[in-house]
Amino acid sequence: MKFIDFFIRHQREIVQATVEHIWLVGMAMLIAVAIGVPLGIIASRHPWLSKPILGGANIAETIPSLALFGFLLPVPWLGDRADRLVITALTLYALLPIIRNTTAGIAGVDSAVREAARGMGMTENQILFQVELPLSAPTILAGVRVATVLTIGIATIAAAVGAGGLGEFIFRGLAMVNDQLILAGAIPAAALALLADFGLSLLERRLRPARS
Repeated sequence: MKFIDFFIRHQREIVQATVEHIWLVGMAMLIAVAIGVPLGIIASRHPWLSKPILGGANIAETIPSLALFGFLLPVPWLGDRADRLVITALTLYALLPIIRNTTAGIAGVDSAVREAARGMGMTENQILFQVELPLSAPTILAGVRVATVLTIGIATIAAAVGAGGLGEFIFRGLAMVNDQLILAGAIPAAALALLADFGLSLLERRLRPARS
């Protein structure tokens, strides 16, 4: 097949673009988890804050990716480098499923379990870290899985602002009407999304408590 020959000839560039893609998504996900989980905890602890927190994340989710890049471009420091711009945008897109699942996971912990923990003399922080978060970990991880697959897809738009990644092949292929270039970016991106979904779903199932 012509595509296989093309892939072999350009494997170095494709691997490099794949590494760039993974780096952009990985950095965005690390930041999104670091922000989203605490926000989900706050929303679960203070229900009156859940609407503004989830609403803000939902607004970011509904803005088209290229439009969001345009909004962020004039921001000092972010607009100076394309990778910062893309990582920030991907982080904003990843927040909603992480916040939502963290809130739902903690809220879904059986109240009897909390009362038993309080009866043992645990503080609220101890209950959070030793009871609620471990029990809600599968639900939180499900949100991380959704966010990861989402950001892998959106990261292909990073090429539009010069941040690299697999989108470079897709944009070049569209400009040149070259199917081989498009597939050189689309197939690895789809494979990354499938691998991330499969790996995180396995981890999610492992974290789920065994049913008696």
